[in-house]
Amino acid sequence: LAVIFPECEFLLTDSIAKKITVVNAAAEALELINVKTHAGRVERVTDKFDFIVSRAVAPLDELVNWTKGKFIKQSKNEFTNGWICLKGGDLVEEATVSGRRFEIVPLQKWFKEDFFESKRIIYAV
Repeated sequence: LAVIFPECEFLLTDSIAKKITVVNAAAEALELINVKTHAGRVERVTDKFDFIVSRAVAPLDELVNWTKGKFIKQSKNEFTNGWICLKGGDLVEEATVSGRRFEIVPLQKWFKEDFFESKRIIYAV
């Protein structure tokens, strides 16, 4: 995403420092000046964001809990500030439990390979 959207700033966080070391090396090799990293739990991040983008690290309600209060109040984009997550499986129940307004988009809309058959993007506000 940092390559495709050079005008956006990204904070990449992971609780496993070894992963962040690799991310730092990749960002440096690609000369990505729009990437910062944080080695630690997302709950410890004090910055505020337009969007929180995640892979399937936890159920949506847990991700919401971990990132509570981390959004900039004023939306300046086409979409309202919120979560964008790559997940698989049946997400309707998971999204409903989170108590958030959500939209689920199948990745097969863009990718026809079998691997993407069960993968979805969930956008929640």
